[in-house]
Amino acid sequence: MAATANLSPLSSSSTISKPIFKNPSFALNPSQKTPFSLFPKILPQPSSFPCKPVFHTQKPQFSISSKNPISDFFSTNKSDPEDYFVSSFTDDDDKPREECGVVGIFGDPEASRLCYLALHALQHRGQEGAGIVAVNNNVLQSVTGVGLVSEVFNESKLDQLPGEMAIGHVRYSTAGSSMLKNVQPFVAGYRFGSVGVAHNGNLVNYRALRAMLEDNGSIFNTSSDTEVVLHLIAISKARPFFLRIVDACEKLEGAYSMVFVTEDKLVAVRDPFGFRPLVMGRRSNGAVVFASETCALDLIEATYEREVYPGEVLVVDKKDGVQSLCLMRHPEPKQCIFEHIYFALPNSVVFGRSVYESRHVFGEILATEAPVDCDVVIAVPDSGVVAALGYASKAGVPFQQGLIRSHYVGRTFIEPSQKIRDFGVKLKLSPVRGVLEGKRVVVVDDSIVRGTTSSKIVRLIKEAGAKEVHMRIASPPIIGSCYYGVDTPSSEELISNRMSVEEIREFIGCDSLAFLPFESLKKMLASDSPNFCYACFSGKYPVMPREVKVKRVGDFLDDGLNGPIDSIDGGWVKGPPNFNVEKEIDPLYQQSKI
Repeated sequence: MAATANLSPLSSSSTISKPIFKNPSFALNPSQKTPFSLFPKILPQPSSFPCKPVFHTQKPQFSISSKNPISDFFSTNKSDPEDYFVSSFTDDDDKPREECGVVGIFGDPEASRLCYLALHALQHRGQEGAGIVAVNNNVLQSVTGVGLVSEVFNESKLDQLPGEMAIGHVRYSTAGSSMLKNVQPFVAGYRFGSVGVAHNGNLVNYRALRAMLEDNGSIFNTSSDTEVVLHLIAISKARPFFLRIVDACEKLEGAYSMVFVTEDKLVAVRDPFGFRPLVMGRRSNGAVVFASETCALDLIEATYEREVYPGEVLVVDKKDGVQSLCLMRHPEPKQCIFEHIYFALPNSVVFGRSVYESRHVFGEILATEAPVDCDVVIAVPDSGVVAALGYASKAGVPFQQGLIRSHYVGRTFIEPSQKIRDFGVKLKLSPVRGVLEGKRVVVVDDSIVRGTTSSKIVRLIKEAGAKEVHMRIASPPIIGSCYYGVDTPSSEELISNRMSVEEIREFIGCDSLAFLPFESLKKMLASDSPNFCYACFSGKYPVMPREVKVKRVGDFLDDGLNGPIDSIDGGWVKGPPNFNVEKEIDPLYQQSKI
């Protein structure tokens, strides 16, 4: 574990002016035309999950084709499904990864310690790096390090972070030696002082912006797209400071939920589509808290008040309290549906909905639309547990712990000299023979990405004596890569992009397989359905990646790339010749049968 501490002196900045609407047509939701006030009364959102699930009884669609025509661009060998995958991946890599979580606290004398606790609650969003920036006596003080929050920080490190204002970040990455420099929050100085930033998301026009900035003389220290935001702030001529943020964000495309800190202000920003979550809460002493999930608010005893709206900038300071500014006209929100399927903790409220209730209903839908005669329902822990409870409840079959997860295994371990089959999965999941032996078992999981882990889990359960194994997946088939802050494999690595449901069933070796039907998912979301992004299921990207290339195995947009911009390009595999994103990818995905 490595950690760094940095001090950045700040010059005094001008007093914040009254917030200005850059676009008076900003609306809280598509049906509301009147913009919120400049100083809105913060109200809690309505209780989560107001809609009732809608079920349709029909024959289970075990053989729905989820093939995608884009797979025709890539050579595959169907004679051996194992050839689709790269053996260097561990079982940890067979899930999408949320790349980070952010926290911001204003007005509490224990800001850095509260930030530390909140990052603990968000540890599931990133386990490779963590950092905190605190403000004390007009100085930004930073501690960042590689590892878990508990490994990066201790009493002596937190003693270096006094002050009533702090921001924090946890990060997931595949980076190696270059990783420490990419750990956020970033701190930078410019002519009017210094600023710290923590970012959750991904910018789809990052390379174009970076090239433009470098042509104008900017020098970059990291390979993270977040650094582009700092450069755009530095070159902006807008005054006061928060208008520099607005000016910078108008040039960004993609997903960003960010918190900024200066000598006297905390600023929270969410992109106009609202891809990634960001919520606001308040402690009993009046301290304002921003976080990626409400579970962080719960741990530090802050009351959830509302989301940061898509396209909104919230400025917090001692003089004016919380002020709201419309960043820009926002289109229909496109919130990430995978927050409810996998990323967020079940005890969080995300996008105004209870994650627990969402997953429970996903399981109920599976039991209704893909029933099977069984003796017991089990889950792939931990993310499949709530959906499995919903399935068991609806099916009237007992739920039991057929797989026990070890919580003491990190991402690295020493394999035995003589390799044990399925070693990585066995290290984390142990089957309970007394629950499984001689039983017809339904196994509920949140998703299937490459299929490698699912095949090993099925084998474990059968080796424990299960008579039949039926897989139920609480999400539609994943056929498209994400470009909005989620670490997913490239499309050609996704098993559902190349195989039908029946072919996947054969590959993983289960007796039956069913995914959550895409249309049933949208019906369950009811009137909120248009507000979610389903690009990973449909391939319809709300913001088309202008620089779209197919991600190479193990390399991602903003993680761990050394050297100049050319090396960042090396982390991608270009599409076929004459491959036009908007004319070819989107129509191809629209034709997919899911």
